[in-house]
Amino acid sequence: MLYDFLIFALIGGIGIAIVAGPLGAFVVWRRMSYFGDSLAHSALLGVAIGIFLEVNLNIAIIVCCLLLAVILVAMQKQKFIATDTLLGIMAHSSLSLGLVTISFVEDARVDLMAFLFGDLLSILPEDLWWIGIGGLLILVLLYSYWPQLIAMTINEELAAIEGVAVAKVKLLLMLMIALVIAVAMKIIGVLLITSLLIIPAASARPLSNSPERMAVLAAVIGCAAVVMGLLASFQFDTPAGPSVVVAAMVIFLAIYVRPIKAQS
Repeated sequence: MLYDFLIFALIGGIGIAIVAGPLGAFVVWRRMSYFGDSLAHSALLGVAIGIFLEVNLNIAIIVCCLLLAVILVAMQKQKFIATDTLLGIMAHSSLSLGLVTISFVEDARVDLMAFLFGDLLSILPEDLWWIGIGGLLILVLLYSYWPQLIAMTINEELAAIEGVAVAKVKLLLMLMIALVIAVAMKIIGVLLITSLLIIPAASARPLSNSPERMAVLAAVIGCAAVVMGLLASFQFDTPAGPSVVVAAMVIFLAIYVRPIKAQS
């Protein structure tokens, strides 16, 4: 049918938003936005490797993001380079390496704009399967490790004393963020994916009185941004991925402007 692509886009976008909301809460709490950007930039390297080796791009992106997440966690333990400097090096190096690798592949038909800024309207049923499986896995892990994740976020030393395997839980959080970035790359794109993690969570923060409420509200706000962005994209013929981010920003401003007006 003519509007099947809209239905696929809506399902895929909402599926990502439901998962990105709770994970985004941890990104905001732990100030990990730069880490998310580094992983998002590295996703393009996964695309290049997938094209070069002629393997499924979804598998290549997921494997590359998970591998780089492990490498980043391991390298953060060293004391020679500051973490933010290390993340900056990894982010821009992996993005550039991906672009250079793609240029060496002859007859490679790659829409770089779609990978950089997302192409929500090009989602296929196969992509929905990847989003569904990846999203379900992340939600199960979040439910299973929620108390440990919260304890680690509040105070890592105290969590370790209480018996939480901090290193393991931290690595698990990094891997979950890497997985959601990998499966969401086609929707929002390399340059915008972190915004879907941060903006809904930041919007939910002033409306929440508990971590659980913030996680749920972040998912709801993310879903609302997807619906609003798709409607705007269809109505005004604007890029779908950026339209979703703009919708999330509008919600964020609407939530934060009201308290400012009340104080004045």
